[in-house]
Amino acid sequence: MPPKVKVTREDIINAAVDIVRNSTADSLNARTIASALNCSTQPVFSNFATMDELRLAVLEKADAICSDYINREIENGKFPTYKASGMAYIRFAKEEKELFKLLYMRDRTNETIPESSELGDKMEALVQSNTGLKMEEVKLFHLEMWAYVHGIASMLATGFVKLDWELVSRMLSDAYQGMRKQYGMEQ
Repeated sequence: MPPKVKVTREDIINAAVDIVRNSTADSLNARTIASALNCSTQPVFSNFATMDELRLAVLEKADAICSDYINREIENGKFPTYKASGMAYIRFAKEEKELFKLLYMRDRTNETIPESSELGDKMEALVQSNTGLKMEEVKLFHLEMWAYVHGIASMLATGFVKLDWELVSRMLSDAYQGMRKQYGMEQ
């Protein structure tokens, strides 16, 4: 009978995510993970062929955590869906600074970035149903709003500013209403 597996792939991913959360993505290596799990590096390399494979799993887990923030905020119902997604993205940046930086503030020069995502497509469809804009305008509207939301999120993630949630909410509403006016949609 083979020995019982003591350190699972999920244990390794969770430990790696916690290391990023409490330090930075740069501190992620087999030794720090093994130390966090109180084991040798052998389980890390028996579960992942390379550290790049493990880093990809950490990115996927961080993305799932961010998606959970967005889904919870939308389900909460405090804000309209489109605004809720922006508020959640900003909350994720404020509460999970290092995971946010890993996902959205790393050098992507040599990465292939998909042109669309399930969430992005959903938000664009929402903008289109709320505004009646043509899809070309919807894409620009959403890109401009996302750039604004990302700017606030980045400033919070880096400690550049401290903003309370009421002000963030007002800022997003003001930007959204300003965009509606820009596109000829008065209140």
